[in-house]
Amino acid sequence: MLKSRDISKELWLPSRSGEQRLSDIQNTRDHRNINIDKVGVKNIRYPIAVLDRTHGRQQTVANINMYVNLPKEFKGTHMSRFIEILNEYHGEIHIRNFAAILETMKNRLQAESAHLEITFPYFVEKESPISAATGLMEYGCRLMGSLSGDDGHDLVAQISAPITTVCPCSKEISEFGAHNQRGVVRLAVRFKRFVWLEELIQIVEAEASCDVYSVLKRPDEKYVTEKAHQNPKFVEDVVRDIATKLEEDFNITWYSVDAENFESIHNHSAYAFIERDKEHSPPVVDAKEDREDEPA
Repeated sequence: MLKSRDISKELWLPSRSGEQRLSDIQNTRDHRNINIDKVGVKNIRYPIAVLDRTHGRQQTVANINMYVNLPKEFKGTHMSRFIEILNEYHGEIHIRNFAAILETMKNRLQAESAHLEITFPYFVEKESPISAATGLMEYGCRLMGSLSGDDGHDLVAQISAPITTVCPCSKEISEFGAHNQRGVVRLAVRFKRFVWLEELIQIVEAEASCDVYSVLKRPDEKYVTEKAHQNPKFVEDVVRDIATKLEEDFNITWYSVDAENFESIHNHSAYAFIERDKEHSPPVVDAKEDREDEPA
């Protein structure tokens, strides 16, 4: 590793007065004998094109973090090379070429590991349930990838989706009505083959009391209100129902899901979280079998 970066510490550049010698301080030796796990650039605002299941491509603006490891022998990394790599892949930053970008980072910066995190808003055109009025829904998305000599490639896709929930307890104890609220579910997955962001969004929305829309007419409001009231769920129910769907999906190898309800009548949020590595964990206990063991 040291030999691959053991180059001249000085650069010769042309200038008006002739050649100019510039020192390459980053490439000098460091004597503190401490490896750095991640070094790089953060919070780069950058336009990208991501894969869209309906339209092929979607233009958006991402917040990007790029890191590599730095061996103990070297004082610093070359920050400008991260931006150069980003410019080379301009317009082609998505799940399918994450591995190629990480390989380029690792090789160009002569590192043993590379890490890339991309966070961006993703928009889906969604029809209201009765009037079919269309509007754009925004979902928070994040792609996190890494490459190392020991572990190989790793890629995690994450989405954040708003939901509506109705409290089962409130419905049960009230003579009429029940308190409801908007919440957010964050779902992250590792997978064997390509997965669309829309697939993850649909998994989440299907397990809410009702999903959220950007445009609702009066017939739509009646529908979503009644649907949610007929399908009350705690945050515990939401994460368990999503986990059940993910357990049935053989493409998903690992997942984490959390739900947060912004309670309408409490001065706090309700929260639940599940994480599971399907390749190294026992199967989830069937809910019906669990209930049969409970005392009457």
